[in-house]
Amino acid sequence: MKFAAHLAAHITPEWRKQYINYEELKQQLYKTVEQTPLADKTDSNAIAHYFLESDETFFNACEKELSKVNIFYSEKIAKAMRKFASLQHDLAAAFSMDVIEKPSYYAKNTRKQPPKKPSMKKLRRLEVAFSEFYLSLVLLQNYQTLNYSGFRKILKKHDKLFSLKNGEYWRCENVDSASFYINKDTDRLIEETENVVTIYLEQGNRERAMKRLHIPPIDEYQSIWTTFKLGLLIGIFITLFGIIIFTAVFLVNLRDYKIALRIYRGIFFIILFLFFIGLNVYGWRTSGVNHILIFEINPRSHLSEQHIMEISMILGILWTLSILGFIFNEHFGLPSYINPLLLMFVMLIFLLNPCRILFHEARFWFFKTMGRIVFAPFFKVNFADFWLAEQLTSLVPVFLDVYFIICFYLSNIRWLDGNLDIKNCMNSTNLIQPVIMCLPAWFRFVQCLRRYYDTKQFFPHIISSIKYVSMFLVIFFAYWNIVYKRENKYFESNLFFYLWMISVILSITFTFTWDVKVDWGLLSGGALENKFLREQIIYSNEIYYFIAVAVNFILRFCWAFSLSQFDIIYPYGDILVIIITPLEIFRRFIWNFFRLENEHLNNCGEFRVIRDISVVPLETADRDQEILLRMMDEQDGVTNRYQKLNLQTTEHDKKIKIA
Repeated sequence: MKFAAHLAAHITPEWRKQYINYEELKQQLYKTVEQTPLADKTDSNAIAHYFLESDETFFNACEKELSKVNIFYSEKIAKAMRKFASLQHDLAAAFSMDVIEKPSYYAKNTRKQPPKKPSMKKLRRLEVAFSEFYLSLVLLQNYQTLNYSGFRKILKKHDKLFSLKNGEYWRCENVDSASFYINKDTDRLIEETENVVTIYLEQGNRERAMKRLHIPPIDEYQSIWTTFKLGLLIGIFITLFGIIIFTAVFLVNLRDYKIALRIYRGIFFIILFLFFIGLNVYGWRTSGVNHILIFEINPRSHLSEQHIMEISMILGILWTLSILGFIFNEHFGLPSYINPLLLMFVMLIFLLNPCRILFHEARFWFFKTMGRIVFAPFFKVNFADFWLAEQLTSLVPVFLDVYFIICFYLSNIRWLDGNLDIKNCMNSTNLIQPVIMCLPAWFRFVQCLRRYYDTKQFFPHIISSIKYVSMFLVIFFAYWNIVYKRENKYFESNLFFYLWMISVILSITFTFTWDVKVDWGLLSGGALENKFLREQIIYSNEIYYFIAVAVNFILRFCWAFSLSQFDIIYPYGDILVIIITPLEIFRRFIWNFFRLENEHLNNCGEFRVIRDISVVPLETADRDQEILLRMMDEQDGVTNRYQKLNLQTTEHDKKIKIA
């Protein structure tokens, strides 16, 4: 891989402008070569003068880049030293000590008992704090390595193009003595952090301490077996799904399939949704969108895209087997409706299993987030709470199907005997249905109010809440329209019909505009590089953004229509739900890419303070090893005070670090 591509792929996104501008320096060299005067038309003195001026311009640019890197590194290492001193102070207070003794290099493997062990809660906080601090140090260490490689590569290219050694001399005189390169405080802090954690937090057990501080490979290469297993599961699911389609169309009679369709389709939507989330994670990771930080997930233990898709395919296989069991129940001698019950029981066991198996931390994160959504007015809203609540607004039919399943089994206590009654459960004039459909919008509405309470910002939080009020209006006007028509059969139209149409138009207009302008930050104008989009984009081609805008506009109509289906008779209503809901899930899949990109670049929702994390690996040319870049820095993020750019010497940088 060429170094320019390597650098672009492996920089820490939040530090994007703080690295050496390798591409610009390279283009400057190529431009010098292209504009070199022809030897047969220009005398040698003019050519020598041209190269002399070009070299002066080039090395001035290198000096500017070096100064930028030095200043940024000095700020970060000074901040890290202050952070380490603060952590030591907290550690001393927790252990009732006046000061933390400086750990000796030879004390790594000794068991030194602290004077007084703190409470488990304090100990846990200290462990997390030191772990995150350790991650930030490794990130800073990688920043040093990558920038030094950049300077070495560009100066070597200079000498190769012009058959000179000026670049090598300049590197030896300036880069090799630069503070960002010769400063060993990062290495020292890493070693001292390892020793402190070993002695005070792990009672001298260095192996356990290093396991706690362990940094997993960020690029998360999956084993061949993992990839093979996912492919096998996808193949099995597609085969079983094809068998179900063939059987349902050609071999079986459709008796009682109205009920089965309502029971099974909601589970299918969840499976499809999970698979698309796996694709989202893959896209975020490979594009450098830092979803780990944004969702505040533990960077040491989280689900990769293959894990998520694997879960969806396992559930999909169980779903297909359950349907086949329902179709051929007579051959097995089991009641038909025992199959969906067994499927839901297995899914609940997977979700509610308290043991530390089957992705325990991911399940705990999901339930914690769902709890904060349900009780939104009582908790501060994080980005994960907002994001998951938004996903629920695209899964309204799933809520209705869950209601139908509960109603069906409770209303038909003797379903084993085949005496079934579903009239009450499918009654579209039942007020329970629109109330259930409003639940996801309600969660987001109260989240907006809570955000306004916490920030006192009318925009965007109160304005955003109007989007969910429009959803309420669409749902209830559609409901009252059908109720009125059924009670007044001789009237073809009524006031509620017109109110419903107006609310649909207003809702589509408002939500589409909000998606594009606020959630995605596009079409804002003023962008110099990416006209009609925004100044900075992550995904590789501008056309993706325009396609996403067009698709979002079209599918917003489907979404609004799906909120209004009360009077469409079976089987047309159920068929439309089967068509429209996957389209809405696909729209949400696209929305996820651009919403997280916007949050990653601009922190547009102010859900977090920008932290320093990378989500792609770094293979250093000098060390021949993979080093993690997805690391978490302290909470106040990165600032670069440009008024210090005139400080270029090592002595000045050291003064900044000590300050």
